[in-house]
Amino acid sequence: MQTYTYIERGRFELREKPEPGLLHPRDAIVRVTLGSICTSDLHIKHGSVPRAVPGITVGHEMVGVVEQVGANVSTVSPGDRVTVNVETFCGECFFCRHGYVNNCTDPNGGWALGCRIDGGQAEYVRVPYADQGLDLIPDTVSDEQALFVGDILSTGFWAARISEIGAEDTVLIIGAGPTGICTLLCAMLKRPKRIVVCEKSPERIRFVREHYPDVLVCEPAMCRDFVLLNSDHGGADVVLEAAGAEDTFRLAWECARPNAIVTVVALYDKPQTLPLPEMYGKNLTFRTGGVDGCDCAEILQLIAADRIDTTPLITHRFPLSRIDDAYRLFENRSDGVIKIAVECGK
Repeated sequence: MQTYTYIERGRFELREKPEPGLLHPRDAIVRVTLGSICTSDLHIKHGSVPRAVPGITVGHEMVGVVEQVGANVSTVSPGDRVTVNVETFCGECFFCRHGYVNNCTDPNGGWALGCRIDGGQAEYVRVPYADQGLDLIPDTVSDEQALFVGDILSTGFWAARISEIGAEDTVLIIGAGPTGICTLLCAMLKRPKRIVVCEKSPERIRFVREHYPDVLVCEPAMCRDFVLLNSDHGGADVVLEAAGAEDTFRLAWECARPNAIVTVVALYDKPQTLPLPEMYGKNLTFRTGGVDGCDCAEILQLIAADRIDTTPLITHRFPLSRIDDAYRLFENRSDGVIKIAVECGK
């Protein structure tokens, strides 16, 4: 089968590999119908994910059809349409039982697919702990509607949940990339008083204004003053940092009011500085870490109820045979790209 493979730092290639088989009774084999490219895939390519294993098939955003299940799998069956979770988690350890599935103590727990074991930019993928990692797609929900449930939409949902957004809050979201937009959609479910999105890309600013006209938009250079003008208590009540750029962590805490919550959604290429003397007296609460992606079933029901729609994010489509071209477009942010749907099979 065709797979997009991590060869070495700076180099991915489309290569032939054998189709995967079941290795454990809790595994499932999924025929991937649709996948996507994530910024985290670029982090692997650039060497920013040391735990990534050369030789693995990359990709962790996908939907597909169950082809085969292990003897101990009970929630899905061959023929089921499913979303695939970015995280592998056993469902039984201390962290899983408390909802902290990103910290599952299984050797392959956390972000494994497309990082430490073969992922889904391929025709088939083996999913460990299938009862935890697969969710049934409702009949009324298309593959494109469900494509981002297992990763960036789960990230946005998790970020909005842990940020404790209230009805009187001013919420600042830094970054209107794919994760930022998913975070915006999930923050909107909380119905805060106002939402401000900070973004520097003219194309992405236009996208936000076109699709979410009630959301306020500003550029980074004017963000602090804009948030002060459009908040009630000297800054944002909640800040969600989804950009991960060189100066966006500082911007996040500078724009927060005293005693605000600052949730870091982004994955950074480089270490960030926590200048505690400058922050002294702001009494900020920081929430950080990998997504706990255990809300996929609820997210799918929200999609089925037309309360979340991520399909406008899909700006380009490529077959798996042209995934090199798709990566070039995505990495260079060409042609107004936001997200790419990669057609892996039928």
